[in-house]
Amino acid sequence: MSQVHRIAPAPPAPTLEHGAAAFVAAHTAGPGAWAPGTAKKYRETFTALGLKLHSPTASDLAALDAEAGRAQLKTAFDSAVGHLAPATYARHLSTLRSAVAWWRASGWLTGDPTAGWARPKIPVDTTRALTRDQIDALLKLDAALREKTLWRLIYETAARAEEVLSLDAGDLDLPNKRARVISKGGATERVHWQTGAAILLPRLLAGRERGPVFLADRLPTRPVASLDLCPVTGRARLSYRRAAEIFEETTRRLAHPHAPAANLAELGGWTLHQLRHSQLTHEAENGTNTPTLLARSRHASVRSLERYARPGPEAVAKHVAATDPAARRRSPGSH
Repeated sequence: MSQVHRIAPAPPAPTLEHGAAAFVAAHTAGPGAWAPGTAKKYRETFTALGLKLHSPTASDLAALDAEAGRAQLKTAFDSAVGHLAPATYARHLSTLRSAVAWWRASGWLTGDPTAGWARPKIPVDTTRALTRDQIDALLKLDAALREKTLWRLIYETAARAEEVLSLDAGDLDLPNKRARVISKGGATERVHWQTGAAILLPRLLAGRERGPVFLADRLPTRPVASLDLCPVTGRARLSYRRAAEIFEETTRRLAHPHAPAANLAELGGWTLHQLRHSQLTHEAENGTNTPTLLARSRHASVRSLERYARPGPEAVAKHVAATDPAARRRSPGSH
């Protein structure tokens, strides 16, 4: 006598809310877990989107495989983030597309409901150098010793952030305020710093003579290359992604001093590269000659240096005021 086997029905696709929660949870635990700040940004995207979604899309991820569901998702997404700056819109779109890829790998979607969505053109910022007052405000922030040392070292050396993060204790020549770095092209070069960094570096190293200068907060949860592991503390080298994330979050208020607190999370802060750019611009404003600027920046040509060595608006305004003929006539001793 034949037997009848009951076939269990396939589990239904989750709601977008539960799918988003599963996606974030899968990336916030175990090896390679996101930093807390990254997870927060991803949740912000799904929260904003969820507030604009209505059935059937909100009730079943599988509905996104249908034309009606895709259209509703696009309408909701544009309503949630369409008014934001292009860079912020692009970040939210990247978040959603990452989730879609994960949902497809999980079998909850078959297609890509974001296919064909245009990524906004992000305008190139040609005024990336920070003012001297902004640099002063940054260096006065109540930040951790690691961050204060990193920011000051990048600014004072005019080095690339990746070069500074790659420094090992053995690369430093503390008495002479200089270090050996591997440049963009693979050559070994020297960078030089000033008194501010010279005071902070010994405090950060606390006697360490080996291992990376800048270390992660926690012990690694996955295997790490020996060159990126501190033999003294067991901690790994601080990653560029984490360093950039901390800098961007910390500088949002400085970048947008008049923004409402409720909107600050949607606004971007400064980038680590702006520290290098700012130092070179400030030196150009001080009248540093081109050969010295080339040596500081370690660019191969003057053409590559041009966009860094352009004086900022404040320096131009000061120059114009100082060379005003009327001002000279009013100066002491003029007749």
